Amino acid sequence: MSIESATDGELLKITEPGFSAMGEEIRAARERNWYARTNYGLAVLRHSEVGALLKDRRLRQGSWSWPAQNGITEGVLSDWWKNSLVGMEGEDHARIRKLVNPAFSHSVIATMTDSFRELAHDIIDQFADSGMCEFMTDFAEPYSSRALSRLLDLPEEDWRELTRLAADMGLAFGPEIVEQRARIEAAILDLYARADELVAQRRVHPTDDFVSALVTATDEAGDRLSDLELRELIASLIFGGMDTTRSQIGLMMQTFVEHPDQWALLADRPELAAQAVEEVIRFNPAIHWTTRMAIEDFSFRGVDIPEGTVIHLLSYSAGTDPLAVGDANFDITVKRAPHFGFGGGRHHCLGHFVARLDIREALQALSQRVTRPRFSAPPSYRPPTGNTGPIVLPVSFVPVQSN
Repeated sequence: MSIESATDGELLKITEPGFSAMGEEIRAARERNWYARTNYGLAVLRHSEVGALLKDRRLRQGSWSWPAQNGITEGVLSDWWKNSLVGMEGEDHARIRKLVNPAFSHSVIATMTDSFRELAHDIIDQFADSGMCEFMTDFAEPYSSRALSRLLDLPEEDWRELTRLAADMGLAFGPEIVEQRARIEAAILDLYARADELVAQRRVHPTDDFVSALVTATDEAGDRLSDLELRELIASLIFGGMDTTRSQIGLMMQTFVEHPDQWALLADRPELAAQAVEEVIRFNPAIHWTTRMAIEDFSFRGVDIPEGTVIHLLSYSAGTDPLAVGDANFDITVKRAPHFGFGGGRHHCLGHFVARLDIREALQALSQRVTRPRFSAPPSYRPPTGNTGPIVLPVSFVPVQSN
C-alpha cells in the first residue's frame, strides 16, 4: 500500500514552531501505526522499525545535501560538509570508519577515565560550597569542552574559544545557514588551523594519545588517513563532541531534578552510573531524531516508499515505545532494549564511547557531591525538535564535601 493510504492519523507538522518530538500527538500517532506522515517526509515512531531502518542500505544520510538545498554548492562550508562523515556514503565512508575505529575503541577511550573524573571534581569544587549554580555555564559547558580538549590534547585554557567555535559551526545545521555562512566558515577555518597544527606535531612526534592513534592508523594494505581527512575528522569531532555532550549533560541534570528518588538512589549506588547514562539518553535525548533519504523505491512493512522520500527516525519515540520497553518511566535500575541516541547502522556515532565515558564520570561525581538538587528558577530550553537541550538551568542543592 502507499504511504497516503496506510495511515489514518493527522499530518504531523514537524516544521512548525511549537512542534514537540516528545508531545502527545507523537504518542497518539505511535499507538495508531509504526509511522506517520509529516509535512516534510515520513516519521518512524516505533522501536523495531527505527532499528531496522537505521541499518537499511536503501537509505542514505538525510542531511547530506543540506548546504546545496540552501544554494551553497562551493566554498569552505560546502567542502567541509561534503568531506565530513556526515555527507559521505559508500566506499569513502567505509574506508575512513575502518581506519579510525581502533582509535575510538573502548580500550583507547577508557584511558581517559581518571582524567575525566579529576576534571569533574575540579569543576564541582568551584561552586560546591555555595549550594547553587547555573548548571550549563558552571558545569556542563566547561566540563564537555575541557574533557574534549584533554582527549585531543588541545590547550585546555582555550576551552571557551573552542566552545564558541563549536557553537558557530552548529549554525550550519539550522535554518539560518545562509545568513550565518560567513560566521560558520570562519569557525571551520579556525578549527582547521588547530587540527593541522595538531596533526603536524603528531606526524613528527607521535605519542600514545588519541590523536596519535588517528594519525598513525593504518590498515592491512598500508592505507592511512590523509592530512585533509584528519583535519575534517578532528574539526567535526570538536563540534560534535562539545555541543551535543553539553546538551546531554544538561538534560541529564534536568531529568534527575524531576526524579529526586532516582538521584538519591544513584548517590547510594554509584555503580549504577553507566546504566543511568543509557537510561537518560533513552528517556531524555539531546537528539530527538535522525534523518535518512530513500535512494531507491522499496517496500517496508507493507508500505511502498518511493525514491527520494525523507524519513525521520524518532529516537525519543522509539526509546519510549511500550512495545519495546514496557513501562517507559525513568528508572535507572531497569535494563532496556537498546536506545538510538547515538544513531545506528553505518552512521552510528563514532564518538559514542567518549560520550558515554565523560557523561558517566560527570554523573558519578555530581551524585556524590550534590544532594537534593532542585530548580532555583525556571529553566529555558532549545525547541524540542531535532537537537535540543537546556539554555539556562539554575540549580540549588545541599553540598556534600569531597573526600
